[in-house]
Amino acid sequence: MPTSYPNTRRIRFRFDQARRFDKYFVNNDIVLSHFVAGLSGAFPPGEEAFIRSVRRFAESITDPVLKKRVAGFIGQESMHGQEHRRLNQKLIEMGYSIKWCDSEALRRRRIQFEGWLGGRRHLALTAAAEHYTAVVAQRVLSNPEIQTIPGDAEVWNLLNWHALEELEHKSVAFDVYRAVGGSERVRITTMAILIAVTLPVTTLLLAIALARDPVAHRHPLRVAREAYRLYRGPFIRGLIPDLAQYLRPGFHPDDVDTTALVEQWREELFGAEGALADHLK
Repeated sequence: MPTSYPNTRRIRFRFDQARRFDKYFVNNDIVLSHFVAGLSGAFPPGEEAFIRSVRRFAESITDPVLKKRVAGFIGQESMHGQEHRRLNQKLIEMGYSIKWCDSEALRRRRIQFEGWLGGRRHLALTAAAEHYTAVVAQRVLSNPEIQTIPGDAEVWNLLNWHALEELEHKSVAFDVYRAVGGSERVRITTMAILIAVTLPVTTLLLAIALARDPVAHRHPLRVAREAYRLYRGPFIRGLIPDLAQYLRPGFHPDDVDTTALVEQWREELFGAEGALADHLK
């Protein structure tokens, strides 16, 4: 088990009302901008669900190191939700249809679903989703093709910070799941279901968002080209094999060594000359 603890960084991104950025803020790409906006819209309620699943077992954890890692996990996920909500408010004002993701009605349904799942299965879902986000985070931080995509600088700052912290706490929910007696069968089955449904659901929601965008209506060939680039590009290309590592019996998230990548980005973002050193509160 790792002996380092996820560090809760009190941070504030510059998404104030006076700041403007282009509607298609990722490479002037309609599809990719909607894709990133959809991810951001889903993060706050997702992070809250992850926190609930781990907190449910917090008092059952006796290992003092794991207890501290859980506290760091909760702190980081809380900050992710807070800062993505601030970005999301800006995106909603710009016309992105993501407000529904964080509605109170959906929150109630989500909590009902978590109750139906039960504690260990909900925790298994969190552990699987954390592997999912860690795989994407590793791609974001290690792939020059992604890092060189033109886009709004502060949005990229947010995504890079979020990706770094996802790697810092990638094994916390997994280790809590093991500590409370979660089974390998449930762990693997949960991930298999998640792999099967995530891309189809993401595609459906992206299609709905594009259908509501009048600019996308006027440029169907452009949208088709951009959609092809997204699904053939570095965010999604080869994603399933990377996710499928989790299905191996005995797998642990730390089997994928991201130590050097984490150290590199801690320095790049929060070192003495780090890009986000002045964002810390």
